[in-house]
Amino acid sequence: MYKYLLSDLLQDPIDQSPLLPINMFFYSTLRQLPKGLASFVPAALVASNTVLGGSLSTCENPQLSCRNTTAVADTCCFNAPGGQLLLTQFWDTNPPTGPNNSWTIHGLWPDRCDGTYEQYCDPSREYDNITAIIAAAGKTDLLSYMKTYWKDYKGDDEDFWEHEWDKHGTCISTLEPSCYNNYNPQEEVVAYFQKTVDLFKTLDSYAFLADAKILPSTTETYSAKKIEKALSKPRKVDVTIQCNKNGELDEIWYFYNVRGSLQTGEFVPSDP
Repeated sequence: MYKYLLSDLLQDPIDQSPLLPINMFFYSTLRQLPKGLASFVPAALVASNTVLGGSLSTCENPQLSCRNTTAVADTCCFNAPGGQLLLTQFWDTNPPTGPNNSWTIHGLWPDRCDGTYEQYCDPSREYDNITAIIAAAGKTDLLSYMKTYWKDYKGDDEDFWEHEWDKHGTCISTLEPSCYNNYNPQEEVVAYFQKTVDLFKTLDSYAFLADAKILPSTTETYSAKKIEKALSKPRKVDVTIQCNKNGELDEIWYFYNVRGSLQTGEFVPSDP
């Protein structure tokens, strides 16, 4: 599988560990299509500057998270304290994971506006049946998409999805059950995974890099500046990249502030 290689490297952080400077990277080409997907054609991924939410009742005059000028008490209409949401993506090569022409989803993480974050915020809502929850909601298309683009490199997608929800999803204030009218148990779980996929579909990292002639290779290296420029150009804000201990680019973080709730709000691209 092809890779993105770096020189002057760092350690591979686990989830949200601090990142170190990167000067050059190697874009590994050791990727392959999952078994049975030899003729798979991915759904179109369209770059956009904003993403609108779903079908929850709209908040009146919502403020933009991390940019509010007055205190906001209603955390059902304002993500707090995790006001900056990160859509994070993987390029796994050991073993090859996911399609060979697309990055895959890591997760959607709520950071405080200063870069710190909470985790595992509600043990009572840590679930071990994410697949069943999504299927019971009738979201078969969502589940199918996740099985292709939200992959665990160890082969246990369900465990990976549980981890992302338990650690990060439970810390998003606008997903609290009390924020729903006529709440149906676990509907916030479906909203979390649907929103993550919706955002991911607007962030075709493979195409962003290819447009700048940054392609997977076993020999080419690229400067961090060139990589970051290619990834920042479509959204006009900065991104964060990281690599593994072998000098291979393996993760991208895209940042958003949100005007309103995760479910119905407007996701506005932001700098880290």
